[in-house]
Amino acid sequence: MTPSSGRHDHDAGLRGDLPRLLGRRRALALFGAAGLAGLTAACAPPARPGRGEAGGPGGAVESGSPGEIPQETAGPFPGDGTNGPNVLQEAGVVRRDIRPSFGALTGVAEGAPLTLDLTVTSAAGAALPGAAVYVWHCDRSGAYSLYDVEDQNYLRGVQVADAGGRVTFTSIVPAAYAGRWPHVHFEVYPDLARATGGGAAITTSQLAFPESVCRQVYALPGYEDSVGNLDDVSLDSDGVFADGVDAQLARMGGDPATGLVAALTVPVV
Repeated sequence: MTPSSGRHDHDAGLRGDLPRLLGRRRALALFGAAGLAGLTAACAPPARPGRGEAGGPGGAVESGSPGEIPQETAGPFPGDGTNGPNVLQEAGVVRRDIRPSFGALTGVAEGAPLTLDLTVTSAAGAALPGAAVYVWHCDRSGAYSLYDVEDQNYLRGVQVADAGGRVTFTSIVPAAYAGRWPHVHFEVYPDLARATGGGAAITTSQLAFPESVCRQVYALPGYEDSVGNLDDVSLDSDGVFADGVDAQLARMGGDPATGLVAALTVPVV
């Protein structure tokens, strides 16, 4: 994909597209649980050893247990080894500042400064220290490193939760690309060893940004394409968030000039 094309070529297939475009609960209502399961199973790629289904590209989207953050597709650009490259096994991926590329790659993602502040808890609200969180998102042109921009691995990184279950990442506000509401992907693992060693994620989900904040950011230079893309989608029409976004909508602080903070509590077990 080129940043100006507004489309992503790396298709996760029908198995990924139905839940992504319709939302799993809408797809279930349309086809019935058995019909959707059979349809997506027929189109499913072979399982990859050592990874859970939720960690796969366009993996099955489940509602999760009560009290847990909704499970969502990882999309076609996870970079976790389930759909091509595996950044999780590269030295340097454990870091707070995910704006620059690392290892042998150079380059820095530019955009409105953002701090991602995630707190991992149990469904009952108890902090989960030691959990590892992998986050990734597109740049301000709507492109994903390792896929759309193959010679960069920026805007990807892992942090380990502190005693309060918190992880923080220094990043930029992602673009709105065609067909999707602005979002950040993340996977939660039991610990760092399993995050970087090919273990299965506990949770795969996405964080959404409030519209008012997006409008402010997209008025800045470099985000021109996002203005029209945001006009063409809403939280109610987005294929991931249309079935309910309350548990995934970030609490925002700061401002685009000095830096924004997007905070979210992530109940996982």
